[in-house]
Amino acid sequence: MTHILILFFATFSAAFMATVPPGLLNMNAAKTSVEKGKLNGVIFSLGVSTMIMVQAYIAVFISKFLYKNPEVIDLLLKIAIAVFAFFAIYFFITAKRKKEQKLKEVKVSKKNSFYKGILLAALNLLTIPYYSGLNAMWNEAGWIKFEAKDITTFVVAAGAGTFAVLYLYTFYFDKLETKTNRFSKNSNYILSALMLVLLIITLIRIFYR
Repeated sequence: MTHILILFFATFSAAFMATVPPGLLNMNAAKTSVEKGKLNGVIFSLGVSTMIMVQAYIAVFISKFLYKNPEVIDLLLKIAIAVFAFFAIYFFITAKRKKEQKLKEVKVSKKNSFYKGILLAALNLLTIPYYSGLNAMWNEAGWIKFEAKDITTFVVAAGAGTFAVLYLYTFYFDKLETKTNRFSKNSNYILSALMLVLLIITLIRIFYR
C-alpha cells in the first residue's frame, strides 16, 4: 500500500510540474474560461485530463519499447516539430485577423469544449514519451509494477495532476475581469510565441540526441 501512495504522489507531482509552465493546454484552458465562461474552462480541462490518462495508459505498455528503441522517440520529436510549427503560424495569423471588440456572452456547447480539450491534448506528441520515461524511472525505483492497481494509480495520478493545474489556470484568469479584453486580444500572440519556443526546444533536443 505504501508504494501505491508513493507512486500516486510522485506521478501527480510530475504531471503537475509538467503542466505548470505556460503552454498550449493551460493557456487554452484560461482562454476558454475568459471567452466562454468558467464552466466551459473546467469542461475543457476535463477533456485534456481524459486524453492525458489515455496517453499515460499507452505509455505504460510502450515504456520498455521506447527505452530500448530511442529512434522511436526521434521520430515523435520530428513529428512534433511539424505540429508546433503549424500552430505557431496558425495562432499568429488568427491574432492578426482578430479585430478589437468587446467580449459578449456566447452560448457554447459544453461538449465542444470537452472535445477541444481532447483534441489539443492528443496533438501534444511529447506526452507519451514523457510518461514512458516516468514509467521507466518509477519501475527502476520499484514504485510501479505491471499490475492493474499500479497502472490505474499511475494513470489516475497523471490525469489528476494535469487537471489540478488547468483548474487553477481556469479560475485564476477568470477572476481577472478588468484584464479580460486585453488577455483575449493577446492570447493568440502568446500561444504563437509558446509554440515557437517549443519548436526551438524540440529542435535542440533532436540536435543533441
